[in-house]
Formats: sequence, C-alpha cells, structure tokens
Amino acid sequence: MLDVKAEVAKRAKIVDEAIDKYLPVKEPEELYRAARHLIDAGGKRLRPVLFLISAEALRKDWKNILPAAVAIETIHNFTLIHDDIMDRDEFRRGVPTVHKLFDESTAILAGDTLFAEAFEVLAKCNVDAKNLIRAVELLARVCVNICEGQFLDMSFEKKRVVGEEDYIEMVKKKTGVLIAASTSLPAILFGENKAVNALWNFGLYCGIGFQIHDDVLDLVGKERIGKDWGSDIVEGKKTLIVINAFEKGVEIDIFGKGKASKEEIEEAVNKLEECGAIEYAKRRAEEYVEMAKKELDVLEESEAKELLKAISDYLIKREY
Repeated sequence: MLDVKAEVAKRAKIVDEAIDKYLPVKEPEELYRAARHLIDAGGKRLRPVLFLISAEALRKDWKNILPAAVAIETIHNFTLIHDDIMDRDEFRRGVPTVHKLFDESTAILAGDTLFAEAFEVLAKCNVDAKNLIRAVELLARVCVNICEGQFLDMSFEKKRVVGEEDYIEMVKKKTGVLIAASTSLPAILFGENKAVNALWNFGLYCGIGFQIHDDVLDLVGKERIGKDWGSDIVEGKKTLIVINAFEKGVEIDIFGKGKASKEEIEEAVNKLEECGAIEYAKRRAEEYVEMAKKELDVLEESEAKELLKAISDYLIKREY
C-alpha cells in the first residue's frame, strides 16, 4: 500500500533542493527574503510534487524539466502573498504573512518578483523549444485565469446572491487551473500530446475538490490550518458551504462583519454543521475527485498513476 505522505515528502525534498538552486537570495537582500518568506515557511509543495509524479506516470525522467516544478511553486507563492494582502490575513503556514512581517509595499514587490522569476526559471527546462513555448503560453494564461478568479472571489462579497455554478467557475480559475497546469505541463514539455487534456482535467477537478475541502477546513480545522480560523465567514466569502446554507435560509450573524470572537465563530460553525452545509460541501469535493480519477484511464498502469489517485483522495481528507 502506498504511503502517500512519505511519497509526497520524498519528492518535496527534491523540490526544496531545486528551489535553493533556482531561487537564491540576492540583493537587495530584504526584497528576496520577503519573496522567500512563505516558501521557506514550508508548505506541502503539492503542485510541484504532482508535477513530478505526472512526469513519472508518463514514464519520463523529470530531471530535464525540474525547473518547471520550481516555476509552479513560485507562481503559487506569488498568489499567496497578494491574496494575503487583499484579504488582510495575518498568518499563513503558521507564520506572519509577508505584508505583516515586512510591509505592504515590500510584499507587493516580493510577489511581483516571484511572478517574473517563475518564467525565468521555466525557461531553463532542457526540452524542445516548441514545447517550451507552449508551456510558457499555458502558464501565462493560467496566471491570467488566477487573477480573474481572485477578482470573481472579491466581487462575490458585493453580491447579495451567488450560486453554486458561480462559485465553481471562480474556484476553477483561482485554484483549479494552477493544479491543472502542474499535472499537464510535463505532457506539454515532453510533447506527449495525447495525455495533455486528460492530465489537465485531472488537475482541474482535483483543484476544485481541494478548494472546497480547504473551505471546509477554514471552519473545522481551527489552529491546525496555520492561518486565521474562520476568516472566510468573517470576511464575507461566499464559499460553497455558505451558499448552500443561505439557500436553506440559515442566517450567520458574523458573516462579513470583519471581526468576531472565537465564541461567535464557534456558534456560526455549529449552525453550518447542523443545517448540513458542511457535509454537502464534503460530498461535492468527493464527487470532483472521483471525476478526476476517471481522467487517468488514458495512462498505462503504474505506481505513479496509483499515487496520483491516492493523492487526489488525500486532498479531500487532509486535516490541515
């Protein structure tokens, strides 16, 4: 039986070593320390690990495309820095957010630096030039989609009614497309065109399930999640859980209030559990992961393929 955490940790170590190689701290030192702050704080390295395993599932040696794994993690951390600024979050991965530890202007520049560095690093892949161009085009489009998704997420706060379909479209762009890029970029870089769409869909569906589960953890994870507990409710984010609860006529007093006590958050979470909204979100996450696993039918049987399936299950069962 596959030990998912051990397999992920083994590859995460490879990614960490590659990050040290391709993202060194330079001058001005404070800017690069700010840029590396969340990267150095840890994280699961989920996206680059999925990238490596997807390459293995294609029976390819990822050494020539390892820079792309670093590029993906770099883009991910760029989005986290900017998200934390916009959401005014104070903690991420159990440490102060970049704009809290440094300042907002430095955090913006740190995020911008990571964004630019990602494409510089991606260009170091040793593959056919036409495949590299396709990879650059895809990652650039993914970055645009992420910005669109973040904007949709912010715009939902001003809308009185947001439907489940709207939420899923937002999640596809904000979270799903980067995971989809992680799983499909190896096929693009190696010119394995027949597998590109299936691996993209696998990552996209996993990403949707992952984000729905992340929204669940925001409510039930408490201190384990390493960031502000219940921040989604307090900030007025219309997650699938809240959408379902509102459709049932449930009222959440602290929703969008900007701040709340632990007792008030606890009361709100209890309401969402009692009305079945949290359980509904869990079921929907499971459905998306099942859709994801079916996409892998195009791949030959291998341990890497089974590991992709096992990780997809882990994404919606993790506790932090």
